[in-house]
Amino acid sequence: MLGIGAWKQRMPQAAEALPGRAQSIQPDWPHHVHGRSLLPQAYPQSATVWLAMGCFWGAERLFWGLPGVLATAVGYAGGQTPNPTYREVCSGQTGHTETVQVVYDPKRISLQALLKVFWEGHDPTQGMRQGNDRGTQYRSAIHTSDATQLAIAEASAQQYQRELDQAGLPAITTEIALAGPFYYAEPEHQQYLSKNPQGYCGLGGTGVSCPLGITPV
Repeated sequence: MLGIGAWKQRMPQAAEALPGRAQSIQPDWPHHVHGRSLLPQAYPQSATVWLAMGCFWGAERLFWGLPGVLATAVGYAGGQTPNPTYREVCSGQTGHTETVQVVYDPKRISLQALLKVFWEGHDPTQGMRQGNDRGTQYRSAIHTSDATQLAIAEASAQQYQRELDQAGLPAITTEIALAGPFYYAEPEHQQYLSKNPQGYCGLGGTGVSCPLGITPV
């Protein structure tokens, strides 16, 4: 038998995952910070990447004000359960990360610049946790829209690993993969720290700088 909390420390197999539901959340409300749409399709010529850094409340705040970022939204990615709820994701029985959807103008901000914020904004070496937040939903992950983004993300991980090695820190555990389905989180979680400025944020980086200008090798 699994002990208390064991579901939170291992990825569930498909047969173990919660069944979820057919209905999805489609955000028809504006972004709480700047009032624009949360939906990528509202921004022609934009690009989208999904970045998981632990609790998505603080992670989203790192991106929504960056010049060139058009919209952010929080949700669930990388798991098995269709249209999960926050409670289900926190159970560890869906396999999802808490992730941030970042829609950006690639003419104004590069994916490399977004990844610099990603690497420096959390500790990507901690496996199924981030600080005191423990569970599969807190694992570090980059989910990309296409193979070009994927190559950039993989190259950035290699470069940042060299920086971590020089600092005597462990290996990166970040999951890097082409994106599967992204499920929007409930309205109360969107732009949470704009609505609740004194709310919880458990993010903390390694203190190791990530160099810009990373390109595929």
